[in-house]
Amino acid sequence: MRILHINSYYGGGLFYKHLYDQQQREGLEIDVYVPAAKALNPENVDLGDYTIHSVNHRKYDRYFFHLKHRKILKDVKDKFHIHNYSLVHAHSLFSNGYIALKLKKEFGIPYMVAIRNTDVNYFFKYMIHLRKLGVEILKEADKIICLSEPYKHTVIETYVPEHLRCKISRKVRVIPNGIDSFWFENRSDSKATPPKDHLKLVYAGVVNKRKNVLTTAKAVELLQKRGYQVTFTVVGRVEDQRVLQKLASLPYVHYIEQKPKEELINIYHANDIFVMPSIEETFGLVYPEAMSQGLPVIYSKGQGFDGQLDEGVVGYSVTPTSAEEIADRIQAILANFEVLSNHCVNKVDQFRWSRISEAYHEQYSQIVGLF
Repeated sequence: MRILHINSYYGGGLFYKHLYDQQQREGLEIDVYVPAAKALNPENVDLGDYTIHSVNHRKYDRYFFHLKHRKILKDVKDKFHIHNYSLVHAHSLFSNGYIALKLKKEFGIPYMVAIRNTDVNYFFKYMIHLRKLGVEILKEADKIICLSEPYKHTVIETYVPEHLRCKISRKVRVIPNGIDSFWFENRSDSKATPPKDHLKLVYAGVVNKRKNVLTTAKAVELLQKRGYQVTFTVVGRVEDQRVLQKLASLPYVHYIEQKPKEELINIYHANDIFVMPSIEETFGLVYPEAMSQGLPVIYSKGQGFDGQLDEGVVGYSVTPTSAEEIADRIQAILANFEVLSNHCVNKVDQFRWSRISEAYHEQYSQIVGLF
């Protein structure tokens, strides 16, 4: 079986390399095609010897969807012998899925397509003139991958015509992202219930409005009014200085600049609960990373991590705009803290890349067997 991955996001998200390396170890023949508007410095970025990073369009072509993707389609046909592949794995619905659709129509090659945050919250939501194309890509796909059940529900119930919903829904599989093996190699024991007068919350990620750290800070104030002594540690790269300035004015908030995983793990050890009620979140690798260190998690309803595990098993989903609900759910965690912490440590294995690669391999086999 030979797979052609089309992934225009690979240069900016090297976590895909875990999947590709795992697939190679398992004996799959893969090539990864990364269409781009500018070159990468090979000394700084190792995309693997299976990857062709091809500069084939200009920066401003992104404003002209069909012009940009005609250039990419011509380039991929020039660089690969398409008939040599068993299937195409497109890593986004609109951008990469469009290329997979065109290759299927011309060469008869089946394809799997993934639905990303950008597809749901940008293309489908705002690019109304492209919605019909998105539905066509879903209709012609042999398999469809969503990172979470909420994304599957949103796309099918909101954007797919009613007469196609059953047909498309049958092709959807939910497969999460995985986390670096570092977190398994350094997995912690479960944690003891923290005292009411020394509760420590933590967030790790970029500091901006979308990550919603200021609402978490409001939840801290509510908990303090309820008799808890709470600190909130925020770790990450700052994208919005105004958010940081507001955080810096709060006496219970401690900001730490972005840290490598070797240092971040020690910060997790020093805290009790991981809180990230993002406004939008494709998946959120930091949730299972924190779980591996025994930290129960607070995550957003209807976003990428919601539905990965049953409610109340490793933490709780919240309405991201509700500080009161966040505070309530933190209290719910504390009422059953040691059980949840133990679940976190034991259930994080489902985010191993070996398991995820196996799930993809199963879908590939079904596609090739049915084609």
